[in-house]
Amino acid sequence: MMSSPSTKPKTPDCLSVSSLLSADLDSDGDGTRGDDDGLRDLEINPYDGLPFSSRYYALLEERKHFPVWSIKQNFLEQLESNSMVLVSAPSGSGKSTQVPQWCLEYALSFEFSQGLVCCSQPYSVAAVSLALRVADEMDLSLGMEVGYMVSHDDSCTPDTLLRFVSDTYLLEVMMSDPLLHQYGIVVLDELQERTVPTDVLLGLLCDVCQQRPDNFRVVLLTHPTLAPRLASFLGPTVPHLSLDSPITDGPTNNPTEVPEEGGCQPFVGNQVEILYREVLPGKDPVIAACHMVLDLHRRGEEGDVMLFLASSQNIEECGALLEKESIALSPQLGALRIIPLHCGLGPQTQRVYEGEPEVSQLPNDSAMAADASAVRRKVILTDTLGEASFSVPAIRYVIDTGLHLKTVYNPQIRANSQILRAVSKQQADMRTQRVNSNLSGLCVRLYPKTLYEEGMGDAHSPGVMDEDLSHLVLLLKRLDIADMGQCKFLDRPAPEALMQALEDLDYLAALDDDGNLSEVGIIMSELPLEPPLAKALIAACEYDCVDELLTIAAMLTAPSCFATVDANKEEEAVTHWRPLMHTEGDHMTLINIYIAFIEHNQDEAWCITNFLSYAALRLAVVIRMELLEVMQRIELPVSPPAFGCQDNYTNIKRALISGFFLKVAHDVDGSGNYLLLTHRHVAHLHPFSSYLCRQPCPKPPNWVLYHEFTISRDNCIRIASEVHPQMLVELVPQYFLGNLPSSDGKDLLMELKQSLDPQAQEGHRDTETHSQPSTELCVLQ
Repeated sequence: MMSSPSTKPKTPDCLSVSSLLSADLDSDGDGTRGDDDGLRDLEINPYDGLPFSSRYYALLEERKHFPVWSIKQNFLEQLESNSMVLVSAPSGSGKSTQVPQWCLEYALSFEFSQGLVCCSQPYSVAAVSLALRVADEMDLSLGMEVGYMVSHDDSCTPDTLLRFVSDTYLLEVMMSDPLLHQYGIVVLDELQERTVPTDVLLGLLCDVCQQRPDNFRVVLLTHPTLAPRLASFLGPTVPHLSLDSPITDGPTNNPTEVPEEGGCQPFVGNQVEILYREVLPGKDPVIAACHMVLDLHRRGEEGDVMLFLASSQNIEECGALLEKESIALSPQLGALRIIPLHCGLGPQTQRVYEGEPEVSQLPNDSAMAADASAVRRKVILTDTLGEASFSVPAIRYVIDTGLHLKTVYNPQIRANSQILRAVSKQQADMRTQRVNSNLSGLCVRLYPKTLYEEGMGDAHSPGVMDEDLSHLVLLLKRLDIADMGQCKFLDRPAPEALMQALEDLDYLAALDDDGNLSEVGIIMSELPLEPPLAKALIAACEYDCVDELLTIAAMLTAPSCFATVDANKEEEAVTHWRPLMHTEGDHMTLINIYIAFIEHNQDEAWCITNFLSYAALRLAVVIRMELLEVMQRIELPVSPPAFGCQDNYTNIKRALISGFFLKVAHDVDGSGNYLLLTHRHVAHLHPFSSYLCRQPCPKPPNWVLYHEFTISRDNCIRIASEVHPQMLVELVPQYFLGNLPSSDGKDLLMELKQSLDPQAQEGHRDTETHSQPSTELCVLQ
């Protein structure tokens, strides 16, 4: 937990609470001073004691044109007299950058005696980019007074006053500090994203406000579409400041102001036209979107493009296609600059994206200067991340495929399904609002108007309805919800999802007989891993393979280390991967790849040559270091490396079985058709599995333990390693075996169990009673 600042900046007289309410307002109350000379009165930055630069004043003039600036006085008044304030404003209105700064001014007026300021974001990349922008606007250095704290990346020091964090990180902080004593103001941004951590934080922060009524403030920021539900959920005592912006269909005679939230010059008077262009049946939406970009580019008119696609894979495909197709374009049109924007890029990539000058303004290289008529156009390829979390300057054209690839967890079969579905009306409207240009804008929707009017839901489904809740329940158990008051949900999770999460935690020995966290469960909650992986790492302490499980856990938590390759390069890629593949399975292959990466001094060129993801492997190194620090902090034994001997391989598999026995499958016909024991689905090994890529290709193993199964077109199990039935019978909870659905695999395991323990049947428990925890054990409201 971060400590309070060791030194507090001196509070200038002009920043008392009363003066905050009037310092930046003229007699008209429009949020601007009466004259420009008044801006120069604040020559010393109260946060670092240094003189303001000329850039500060230039950015201040831009900030005053944001629509949200008009509510600053009212906001500060409400913040002074209420513990919670709701602000709703459309994307691009400036709320994400300006409101945290106003909160910091308010905290400064108390000399931070009530705590620091924290702003939570659903996406780590957004937290990083906002910290960069706000530090620039405040004339401060990133990582000093303003910083960010997200998973696997932290720029803050003990003296950082304003911290932009991911919602996941803030939820983890509450495990050790449930009342958030280090913070005086928490800003919960982008509530309309409805992520699981954000929804949980909403309920928990309501309770913190009740327990710290005098020195804690919560500011909720959301898009206007969610504001009515939030206002009803919070009750009439919470003030609601609204700044709405209409969406029009077709050309509009009334200007719609949608200024840039992240740094471009705000604009006034643009017109946005919405056109519907249905994709013909059988045509790939990615190809249709690519052709639309090229058609707009051929028009030769000024303005950048933002294209919304369904997934990061679609973004990569479209980017490659645009690069290929743009070669044939006339040189007079200028070059296309393709910029991907999705969560898979990671915080490091987004920091470069936000910080490079050429991203926020047209380039000025010698070639462009030589040909003033040439236009170099940015094309931003994004998914749902681009709907609200980022505002990109000079966007004149928005192309919306109207699709997103949604991962939905089914608790009954303990598996994810990837579903390609239409976005909601709320999302479609937010995408239209991405138009951000001084020129008249155009939004092209690649779907029929009837789909928007009749086929789209009003809002997208919240995460608590679509995700595995095991990790969430583990965190709530650690928070001891009974002492925090009833945990409130804007949308309550399905009872069957909560029961399945409790059952899984019970199988993993994370709960005691009273439904509270066991000692194992407490340790699991300390590890920033999914519960099965946390349990496997704890079991590794017993089997003397902690070093190897740390590597496996890091590699499984990071994105896939295998680079995405085109179909025509798959064989070449496999040729490079084959020497790294281990005979004992995919988990050992991950260790091989990690060791090779370290032995090659984490060389990016080596990764490129071997079709491996440098970014994923670098992140795995960071995650492994963090996990090792946690293990040392909670004083768990860390055994030395022993990778390379058969006993070590066996121990690794024992540790994996301890956490992943719910994910076991057996080959039903000897040809690689695997029946998943817990829900009787048939799946196949992933084509890039070490069991299929080695030469000569070995016979598929009879029994495998896998890390992931997603119901999709190919129904593949990923990261699989061979295990032996006798090992399963010895290590898994005995009542788990009895609860498995009928299958030949279950019969084999039960026969093996009886042969190993003839008395097992006589002392058999009532499996149904034991495996289904009482609903009284965890009451979640």
